[in-house]
Amino acid sequence: MKWSEVCIHTTNEAIEPISNILHETGASGLVIEDPMDLVKAHATPFGEVFELDPSEYPEEGVYIKAYLPVNSFFGETVEEIKQAINELMLYDIDLGKNQISLSEVNEEEWATAWKKYYKPVKISKRITITPTWEEYEPVTSDEIIIELDPGMAFGTGTHPTTVLSIQALEQFLAVGDDVIDVGSGSGVLSIAAALLGAEKVDAFDLDDVAVTSTRLNAKLNKLGEKIHTKQNNLLDHVNDQADVIVSNILAEIIVRFVDDAWRNLKSGGYFITSGIIQNKKQLVKDKLEEQGFTIIQVNELEDWVSIVARKA
Repeated sequence: MKWSEVCIHTTNEAIEPISNILHETGASGLVIEDPMDLVKAHATPFGEVFELDPSEYPEEGVYIKAYLPVNSFFGETVEEIKQAINELMLYDIDLGKNQISLSEVNEEEWATAWKKYYKPVKISKRITITPTWEEYEPVTSDEIIIELDPGMAFGTGTHPTTVLSIQALEQFLAVGDDVIDVGSGSGVLSIAAALLGAEKVDAFDLDDVAVTSTRLNAKLNKLGEKIHTKQNNLLDHVNDQADVIVSNILAEIIVRFVDDAWRNLKSGGYFITSGIIQNKKQLVKDKLEEQGFTIIQVNELEDWVSIVARKA
């Protein structure tokens, strides 16, 4: 079978929504080439990552690459991708150059081309994320290992928004807490919460591909019984009392369910939000404070922001 590499030249802000568009059209093996990866954290406090080739990275913006089978519907699929990406401008999302290029690869190349980008990465004091095909031995006795299979186009959980979310969970989640993960994607935040000691995790996502991915990755980490996965639109029709709600999605989506998050949190509970681009930080802060939340912490990594709020 022939495969085509679809390469989109865009911005950091557009990574999450474009990634979602790509996996909804059946893309496999998503790769994000961000030039910031070349200058950051080969010497992070968490250790060396891996060797990167500067020639494969754009001078500005990011490349998002995905792989699609070349079939009789390929042309239509590419046009659908282009249209869906252009519609993101309606949500005031900066698409940057918004250039799409195609290149053909054979099945053998496709099977390994994207795996070279994924290596074990220590993203917080205690948590290391590793793809399933990599052998990894814990460095310390309290190190927590999360195994992920990124084959369903969700990546391996090392995007700055995910890193910020996990670092906040590590800081604010207590053993025995009940957690809700809104927009679970690969399930990495649900898995992190469970491994950090949550008693129960409810993982919600509207996308059935994400629901399947969360469920499979939970089982891969032997957490199938602790993580309860369900297809659901944000917190619609959810009535719970959680200790922590975590959500790594777009700022424009977060502000739509701040009231539902308040209603589903215990008094003193934490609402951890991420996926917020710098110029949308104030929008989210204002909405949280308007609802009655107290802003406890604002963390930033590259162009991204995570906000931790507490219910009085």
